[in-house]
Amino acid sequence: MAKGSIGISKILLLPLLLLVLETTAFSENHQLKQQQRRPRQYYRNAYATMMYMGTPRDYEFYVATRVMIRSLSRLHVAADLVVIASPDVPLRWVQTLEQEDGAKVVRVENLNNPYSNQNNFDKRFKLTLNKLYAWSLVDYDRVVMLDADNLFLRNADELFQCGQFCAAFINPCIFHTGLFVLQPSMEVFKDMLHELKIGRDNPDGADQGFIGGYFPDLLDQPLFRAPPNGSKLNGTYRLPLGYQMDASYYYLRLHWSVPCGPNSVITFPGAPWLKPWYWWSWPVLPLGISWHAQRQQTLGYGAEMPVVLIQSLIYLGIIAMTRMARPNISKLCYRRSDKSITLIHTVLKMIAAWSIVAAYVVPFVLVPHTIHPLLGWGLYFLGTFALCFIAINALLLPMLPVLSLWLGFLGVLFVMAFPWYPDGVIRALSVFAYAFCAAPFAWLSVVKVMSSIQAAVEREAYFPKIG
Repeated sequence: MAKGSIGISKILLLPLLLLVLETTAFSENHQLKQQQRRPRQYYRNAYATMMYMGTPRDYEFYVATRVMIRSLSRLHVAADLVVIASPDVPLRWVQTLEQEDGAKVVRVENLNNPYSNQNNFDKRFKLTLNKLYAWSLVDYDRVVMLDADNLFLRNADELFQCGQFCAAFINPCIFHTGLFVLQPSMEVFKDMLHELKIGRDNPDGADQGFIGGYFPDLLDQPLFRAPPNGSKLNGTYRLPLGYQMDASYYYLRLHWSVPCGPNSVITFPGAPWLKPWYWWSWPVLPLGISWHAQRQQTLGYGAEMPVVLIQSLIYLGIIAMTRMARPNISKLCYRRSDKSITLIHTVLKMIAAWSIVAAYVVPFVLVPHTIHPLLGWGLYFLGTFALCFIAINALLLPMLPVLSLWLGFLGVLFVMAFPWYPDGVIRALSVFAYAFCAAPFAWLSVVKVMSSIQAAVEREAYFPKIG
């Protein structure tokens, strides 16, 4: 019982951890708000991103957009911050972006995607062609168009010195449209709309394929170097890789090794459910903690904190009530017919198995997706422990085998988060070795749980006779 009390005490410290994070961010957020109250300064250049609705992850991208905008403000960029928003973006989000984050929101109509019937079309990208509206921002000399999954490490205003179109190649043959520089032009914008109508070839049906086809010769263009006198270049240029560092490069060596150009911007292409703002992305992908450091310093976690506190109290209440009431299925079930015992045995085994599975799945779904990883994992383990406690007491299951998966998850997170790996290969091998060694113990735990249920049934622990 002492060990359990220690574990609960550690969990109770999680809100204090968040309080420390929020306190650290308060002064910088206050300074940002003070800057936004001053008379607005207008710039000839802009950092722009887009926001549209219609995916299950709309809120997560809204949070990511806010963090990126505030991160740029914190770097004191000499440019406007523009959000190209579709009509269905909620008004309260628009007001927050404008009033709290200092962004300029430009409302646009969604562009019809003529490629939505292609066999390889991904519905997530149906509205990404709204990115073409960047060429319509003719109030600016240059625009740096961004996806929300960019993490700026330093001020990159020298990008506004680039030419009419500039982008980086993170694929050897295909430039990436997560960050590119453009010179706004209504002539180019109208021509792009015309190309959409006549059905220009688009290999993926999204902005990546369309813009890549519109500028097919970028690979043959010179590499961008910012003129020291601050003048703007003309023409098209390749951006050095340092302006779009693929996080995959980091995971291989666990440090950056991009020799060309300044190491300015990290991008996170790839699996949508491993974006850096999701709490479970760390320590699976180590750079997730860097994104959350940016959020902690800018936006904070005030929106998610009430949910975290409520869930923590519910889980602690479940643990306390389970220990006091000690619910037992034997109080609810009675043997009425020997003929039905075999069926009941099978049903009980299924109930036990699914109750354990639910104990590990339900808390994962309930944790707010964009919370800090330390809080997210802490809340997940607290919820899993609480729900496992119900299964243990209700079905008379042995505690250690049921919690072996809990301990295994905790162990693998520690192995992945271990900070002294020399490179990503050693890290991957360490995780594999841990999983290989832990697998027999996991299998023995499953066997132990099933045998415990069988033994309890055979000795009629679940089914006492009436009278």
